Amino acid sequence: MTETKYVAGAGGGGGKGGGGGGTPTEADDTLQSIQFANVLDLISEGEIQGLDDGNKSIFLDSTPVQNADGSNNFSGYSVTTRNGTQAQNHIPGDFASTQVERAVNVEVTNSTPVTRSVLASEVDRLRVTLTIPGLQKVEDDGDIVGHSVQIKIQIQYNGGGFNDVITDTISGKSSNRYQRDYMVNLTSSTNVQVRMVRVSADETSSKIASTTVFQSYTEIIEEKFSYPNSALVALRFDSREFSSIPSRKYLIRGIKIKIPSNATVDTTTHLGRITYSGIWDGTFQAATWTNDPAWCLYDLLTDSRYGCSVPESSLDKYDFFSVSQYCNALVDNGKGGQEPRFSLNMLINTRAEVYNVIQEMTAIFRGIAYYGAGSLVLNQDRPTDSTYALGPSNVIDGNFEYSGTAQKARHTVATVAYQNYDTQGDTEYEYVEDHEAVAKYGIINKNIKAIGCYSQGQAHRIGKWTLLSEQNLTETCQFAVGIDSGIILRPGHVIDIADPVRSGVRRSGRVRSATTTQVVVDNSTNLAVSTASSTNDPKLSVMLASGIAETRSIPAGGIQPQANGTATIDVTTAFGQAPTAGSVFLVQTSDIQSQQFRVISVAESEEGVYGVSAAAYNATIYDAIESDNELTDRDITNLSAVPNQVDTIVSEEFLYETGQGVFVGTSISWQHDRINISEFRVQYRIDDDNFETLVTSSPSVTIRDIRAGTLQVQVQARNYLNRGSIISIESFSIQGKTAPPQLDTSETLSGGAANPNYITFDMIPVNGQAKLTWRQSLDLDVRNGGHVRLRHSPNTSNVTWSNSTSISEEIAGSATEAYADLKSGTYSMKFIDSGGRESVNFALIEYTKPELESTEEVSALSATEDTAFSGTKTNLSVDGVDQELEMAANGSALHTTGEYAFSGNPYTLTHVGSLRLESTLRARSYFPATDLIDDAIDFDAIPDFDGTTPTTCDVKLYVRTTELAPPGGGYVDANFTSWRHFNNAEIKCRAFELKAEFETGDDTAQISVDQLRVKALMPYRSLSGAVTTSTSADVSVAFGTGNQFYVDPSVGIIFNAVNTGEFYKIVNLSSTGFDVSVYASNGTTRLARTVRWNAVGHGKG
Repeated sequence: MTETKYVAGAGGGGGKGGGGGGTPTEADDTLQSIQFANVLDLISEGEIQGLDDGNKSIFLDSTPVQNADGSNNFSGYSVTTRNGTQAQNHIPGDFASTQVERAVNVEVTNSTPVTRSVLASEVDRLRVTLTIPGLQKVEDDGDIVGHSVQIKIQIQYNGGGFNDVITDTISGKSSNRYQRDYMVNLTSSTNVQVRMVRVSADETSSKIASTTVFQSYTEIIEEKFSYPNSALVALRFDSREFSSIPSRKYLIRGIKIKIPSNATVDTTTHLGRITYSGIWDGTFQAATWTNDPAWCLYDLLTDSRYGCSVPESSLDKYDFFSVSQYCNALVDNGKGGQEPRFSLNMLINTRAEVYNVIQEMTAIFRGIAYYGAGSLVLNQDRPTDSTYALGPSNVIDGNFEYSGTAQKARHTVATVAYQNYDTQGDTEYEYVEDHEAVAKYGIINKNIKAIGCYSQGQAHRIGKWTLLSEQNLTETCQFAVGIDSGIILRPGHVIDIADPVRSGVRRSGRVRSATTTQVVVDNSTNLAVSTASSTNDPKLSVMLASGIAETRSIPAGGIQPQANGTATIDVTTAFGQAPTAGSVFLVQTSDIQSQQFRVISVAESEEGVYGVSAAAYNATIYDAIESDNELTDRDITNLSAVPNQVDTIVSEEFLYETGQGVFVGTSISWQHDRINISEFRVQYRIDDDNFETLVTSSPSVTIRDIRAGTLQVQVQARNYLNRGSIISIESFSIQGKTAPPQLDTSETLSGGAANPNYITFDMIPVNGQAKLTWRQSLDLDVRNGGHVRLRHSPNTSNVTWSNSTSISEEIAGSATEAYADLKSGTYSMKFIDSGGRESVNFALIEYTKPELESTEEVSALSATEDTAFSGTKTNLSVDGVDQELEMAANGSALHTTGEYAFSGNPYTLTHVGSLRLESTLRARSYFPATDLIDDAIDFDAIPDFDGTTPTTCDVKLYVRTTELAPPGGGYVDANFTSWRHFNNAEIKCRAFELKAEFETGDDTAQISVDQLRVKALMPYRSLSGAVTTSTSADVSVAFGTGNQFYVDPSVGIIFNAVNTGEFYKIVNLSSTGFDVSVYASNGTTRLARTVRWNAVGHGKG
């Protein structure tokens, strides 16, 4: 016991060795106020079997309330359970009650008990609270120790006297406030009084503290909710055991369900497993608990309170019985013992779609459920005999189509999540590995959640089934059948397929006639006498009138071909009934067996035609899962012959778009007779890359994301024995994005039909501009990252791309319209892909612009550079023969860029004005005739020698302007704006300059210009007036403010001559006015005459 030390006082007297008495001690507090927590848990729908093993099955914070030996891990707790019956009693206690606390807070002494009346009616219980401010005693030696006090609680009914109901002695030590509750059950609720009595004598010493206070009493009226059909656990536990409300887990035996009358539930060895005795008569016994997944599903489907309310009449209970038998069979648990094959331990505590819940529950036992013919059908993936036979004779077009899963979809390891009883349902993980697959393909993991699984062995089997199925049952088969087969085949059925394309022989057909021991079939092909020998175990399968297949053995020599092409087949044991004429037969031997598939779906695709999809079936997979036996494959073919070589390999190149990128792909296809074929092996590479390999069952493959180059393709047909044909090899040139874009300008094809690839190109004038529209390019690499290029030629005939020049900046390849300057001549268009490659063809449209009366040419501001081309030339020269401006020589090659500054620069107005510039630019581009092979410096750099004109050559016109008056020293570059490209332009300026820029992009290509003209157009007007001349000096005529012209106008004078020989003279003519005089015939004498003048010019200031 820990003690607290106190200093009692100073030592007295004092020489050496002097001192006081012993040191007093205080005992630890042994009394603590106790609180209890009440928890009511709804654990299941009812009725359940109950807790698995009493309090040992309750876990608080993952610790069992009671150990296996019966000892308790907690104190001060109580447990009450209800299993969820309809008529169950309520749980007494503070779990569902109305409580009113009445404060008292009065000291109780030995001589003065404290009494209070119960105010509420129908009170079931009272909780009386006692408070002791402190309980302790100071001994004579100063030690502080515990003490005790005794009290009683008494009840009186209807004044009949008080009776003791509780007598309690509180012993211990508490230096602080201590409270204790007392629960009193009342036998009556009328005129009740409660009294607290102090039995111990009142303390007279100040060294003893034991005051007792009647703190309060609480009136409790129980609601008495029974919660019918709800399984409950009520817990009351001491708060000292936990710092907060603990987590709770319960191991229970769940909902009781109906089980067959001949069933027994194992409650000892394999808890919840059902065993059957005798033959089931179809009735059920009283509900009990089981973890059988089939009958749990049956209960969930049929229950009308918490289930789906499916009528039992719409369920085939014998399907559930069959599934139950398979689920409850004992298998190896992987730990040296046995366990049921499938068990269900599942908690459904959220609302979900019925279909989803059913599928989750059926998945537990590898089942499927579907509605068919008005009822719910239950099937299970388990060893099953074939129930139907199919061959070309009862399949539409006699064609079976096969497909396989991708290798990346086949996992090599599985991580299965399941729950564990040992950890109270916490998730554990079982790792399952297919060693051979891992060695071959590496680790490809699949995460699996095993619903309702609490067994490591069952989790291991789930993972193993997944891996073996994905690695071995990789094929599906699709085919179509008529109504006779379509109404019989159902999902889950195992079927035999005799496909002569795969087997190499015909082993099925139609029955001509039959008895129960001999069948006459329609054709004896591949049914020789040797087929039925003593060593190959021949069997005959036929379809009976019931729609079910029956199989019987054929004796040696039991197949006899007949002269009329039919054959008779004997059987060793009679069929249950004679096969119907016209029904299907199937013969298989140990060396050529039928293929087996399990039907996945059957759907009517059109009237009387049913599409069937089936997955590969192998009956040995189940022993491989449960007993580690080897998987064995059926021998379905004798195709030892090498397949024929494939021929006619063709390639169709295409572009495709992914995200923001354009990529190249090609479709490879070939011809083959499809005999003895399992698959085709395709190898391909670009240029000298390593070969890539593809495997396909169809005669075509698609290759994506390849680059331009030489595509080499090798195709080999392979049979089921993996023997291959002679390899066929073909090479193709992949243009990829190096191929020029399409631009087809033909409206119709050669036969007259409309051309779907026709690219339209139109132009309409809109507000003085040319609106050009076209059909969007068909090439992805034009629409994504490419451009549209527009050009113009002043000619309307003999127009080529090379004798046209650009009229706009490059336009986005996705565009379908653009605006350009409106001018006479021919507009043309090309597509340019993202790699800069132009279309071979170009679209064009001609236009002749009407003359406008409102403007006319100002010759002083216009420029005609041809044929002299006297402007400043950079990297350009004039061909003296053809009088063309062209690229100058640069050594043995040509310049690739050049510039021509117009000879009239700058073109100056008298003041700032507006005018329109219209250009005429005619050019041609070509490879000069001197380009001979022997003259080539870099042969590889020359694009061609076949006379094709270059397409990269271009000439562009540029203009720059200024609004400044001419400086004293003339204009300099700083006075002008930056150069801007134009074809036609409207400008406002005092002066402007023109230039042309040449570009070829190829030092072997030449571009020559024979017409280079810019016409300046301005609005024109006239102005008139009258004035009287002077005899002494010139008379000035001013046009007036706002009436001046942009350039000097032409002025005409009219006056009446008095004498012969009189004439006028105009001087100082400008845009703002002029001076005029009239002279006599002597030329010196000025005359006074009235003259009328008329000024004609351009612009208005």
